[in-house]
Amino acid sequence: MNLILTSHERKETKTMAKMNSSFLALKKSYLFIEIGKRVREYTAAHPDNKIIRMGIGDVTQPLVPAVVEAMKKAADEMGRKETFRGYEDSGLGYDFLRDAVRDYYKSFGVDVKSSEVLISDGAKSDCGNIGDIFSADNTVLITDPAYPVYVDSNVMGGRKVIYADSNEENGFAAMPDKSVHADIIYLCSPNNPTGSVYTKEQLKEWVDYAIANDAVIIFDSAYEAFISDASLPRSIFCVEGARKCAIEICSLSKTAGFTGTRCGYTIVPEELMLKTPDGEDISFHQLWTRRQGSKFNGVSYPVQRAAEAVFTPEGQAQCKAVIASYMANAKVMAETFDSLGITYTGGKNSPYIWFKCPFGMDSWTFFDKLLNEAEVVGTPGEGFGKNGDGWFRLTAFNTMENTVEAMARFKKLVEENK
Repeated sequence: MNLILTSHERKETKTMAKMNSSFLALKKSYLFIEIGKRVREYTAAHPDNKIIRMGIGDVTQPLVPAVVEAMKKAADEMGRKETFRGYEDSGLGYDFLRDAVRDYYKSFGVDVKSSEVLISDGAKSDCGNIGDIFSADNTVLITDPAYPVYVDSNVMGGRKVIYADSNEENGFAAMPDKSVHADIIYLCSPNNPTGSVYTKEQLKEWVDYAIANDAVIIFDSAYEAFISDASLPRSIFCVEGARKCAIEICSLSKTAGFTGTRCGYTIVPEELMLKTPDGEDISFHQLWTRRQGSKFNGVSYPVQRAAEAVFTPEGQAQCKAVIASYMANAKVMAETFDSLGITYTGGKNSPYIWFKCPFGMDSWTFFDKLLNEAEVVGTPGEGFGKNGDGWFRLTAFNTMENTVEAMARFKKLVEENK
């Protein structure tokens, strides 16, 4: 097929719609697409071999019984004329779920209003979509390494992205540089990919920095339910002043196994303001609800009822048991790395372990070695940013049986190549 256009053909196509040129600045392939490609190629060449997947942060345990029963009951309601529900009026979530999230926050000492809880189909969507209400000339500060969605969504929006280094020296917990200005700040704690968790004192430094810069913190707390250390904050709203400068995005994907069910929420304090082009204050909450009203029809009724069940005493007990099983896997992984003398973060208060690649390898070379010689799939740290090169992420979201086998394979690989 000839892709070179003649001069006549170019004239015929000159009125074609123009693309958003910011997309040209994106990396050619999303991290997990490249991982999937390499795994498929290996699987095709070795169809009978058992590959243990510990790369993508997808859960393996099913929805807990309380959630399933609530979803079934809601689905039955949708099948009866007298209880059928169509569009949810606001698109922001049913009151029963917003109230449940409010009460959940209260259980660990954080006060939010039900009206500040905005229901979504997951943290990834809100992390990407929140950029709609920010001007393209804002400067965005992202800790590196980071969840790729933070970077990609802002590159797509044409914003300048700068980075705060998370590295071995600071325990992969970047702190603000007062000499650098930012308008939007992305933080994630417990962190994906590094598993590090900010202390309350560290978050206070970020809040003070944001207030000094008239910046907004977008705080991703998708893994807060994995925190077992009571001294560590599960919400940025544990910190004084955060309501004036932060929103919090959370998900039920890892907390309750909703990766395929899709439900999350964003907390937007009523005090939080942005600036209009004329320098006037305007409510962030007002802008976000206006955006959602135009672009989002809400999460389905059965899913919201299922999500509500997560926050019942029965649902909490069942979800905590599943989280405990994942953290038992993390303990097995941490003990393996300890025995091998490999430097790592995470594995405690987080389902991720972030470790230094053995043999001085770069992360993609180690990915291939681990896949080809141990048949274990992980995630190359380089895919999360420049500070991830030479580091690697494994997840605890598998079965105990597979985790034990994967660690035995990993240990054998390392010891045989010393």
